[in-house]
Amino acid sequence: MQVPSDLKYTKDHEWIRVEGNQGVVGITDYAQKELGDIVFIEIETQGEKLGKEDVFGTIEAVKTVSDMFMPVSGTVLEINPKLESSPDIVNKDPFGEGWMIKVSIDDPSELDTLLDAEGYKKLINA
Repeated sequence: MQVPSDLKYTKDHEWIRVEGNQGVVGITDYAQKELGDIVFIEIETQGEKLGKEDVFGTIEAVKTVSDMFMPVSGTVLEINPKLESSPDIVNKDPFGEGWMIKVSIDDPSELDTLLDAEGYKKLINA
C-alpha cells in the first residue's frame, strides 16, 4: 500500500499535497481499497469557502457512500474534471490522476495538525 512521504494525511483518509499557497486533495490508497470499486463522485463545492474538516463532497462505491472532508480551511478552486466520466481513476491512481480538488490554504498552520506519512501508517496499521 502506498503512503507517499511528501503528503500530509487526515485521520479520515484524505491527503493534501502543498503547492505554494494551494493544496491538491484526494483520498488515500488505503481509503480507495476499503471502499472498493468507485462508481460516482459528487463534488459541488467549487468556489465555496470551507473550514477544516467540513464535507467537500461524497464518494460512492459499490458497497457504500462516504463523505470527503477538507484537510485544511480554504476555498475550493478546482474539481478534477476527469472524475465525472471516470470515477474509477481514483482506484487506479489515488495520488496522481485521481486527485479530487484544488484548494487555497487559508491557514498554513493547520497543516501542522495533519499526520505525516509515518503517523498515517501507524493509524492504518493500528
